[in-house]
Amino acid sequence: MSQSVGIKDVARAAGVSVGTVSNVINRPDTVATETRARVLSAIDRLGYVRSESARQLRAGRSRIMGLLVLDMGNPFFVDVARGAERAARDAGLGVMVCNSAQSAGEEAEYLSLFAEQRVRGVLLTPADATGRNIETFRRHNIPFVLVDRVAEGTTECSVSVDDVAGGALAVRHLVDAGHRTIAYVSGPPGLNQVRDRRTGALNALAEAGLAPDRLRELPTERLDVAAGRDAGARLLGLADRPTAVFCANDLLALGVLQAMYAAGITVPDDLAIVGYDDIEFAAAAAVPLTSVRQPAVTMGALAAELLLEETEAETAARRHEHRRVVLQPELVVRRSSLSAR
Repeated sequence: MSQSVGIKDVARAAGVSVGTVSNVINRPDTVATETRARVLSAIDRLGYVRSESARQLRAGRSRIMGLLVLDMGNPFFVDVARGAERAARDAGLGVMVCNSAQSAGEEAEYLSLFAEQRVRGVLLTPADATGRNIETFRRHNIPFVLVDRVAEGTTECSVSVDDVAGGALAVRHLVDAGHRTIAYVSGPPGLNQVRDRRTGALNALAEAGLAPDRLRELPTERLDVAAGRDAGARLLGLADRPTAVFCANDLLALGVLQAMYAAGITVPDDLAIVGYDDIEFAAAAAVPLTSVRQPAVTMGALAAELLLEETEAETAARRHEHRRVVLQPELVVRRSSLSAR
């Protein structure tokens, strides 16, 4: 039976008013037993399905929360989504997960979709470094929380990790192991996370009395394994090759590891590698990968809880205090960086 059957069709088949059908669906105790049975029979016969989205729009309260991340191919964002979904489910809500693919254009399209659907709120990891997409979305008065990004220059809530501290953890570990020239496979320079991790790396070099040029940056257009392999090939072509590499995420690090393996370069004896995120695959790599761990599941759950606090405060006409939650990273040392120098 087609789902295009509407409430008017049910009313006509049952010989009652549209209001009576509505009462049977929403307030069955107010309808006489015989009439209720006739309406329910018509609903079953016609295959009528109530439009939940229409009901929510009339009530002004969606049961859907939007989540827009940079790359669902990255297990880090899968874990963020798991945390957000868990918190949303506990509150009786669902999560619409979308992937901007690190594209400002796709981000704008998804934010427009969220506005059209009038979602309860949005959890957002921005792809557009200019902030124009956020400014446009803000006009719809739909609450949002920034995830994996500090809310600089905005009044909204945010949940992030101290990436400056994380970059410093990675490079301090390499310096302590005796490395004096380190490559940074950095990803797209427009991303705040990439810049903050670089700042932390430079801070660690400065602490050790090393000049900034001891960090050799190899930018990539994307944060995936293929980009890491490409960066690894460029690293192999350097005349004065660094003895260690810090990668802006684990996917890049796994790509570099693949490039080294293909070229016969031994990790960690010839090249030490440190990644970032500590995704599940980091520990399972051919050479287990040292990585800076981000509490991704916790990040997603906290962001969802902040969004729920804000939307519930609006409903109760209470004041909501926006908060910036900054979590601390942790260095997880494995074999990829344990060479003796």
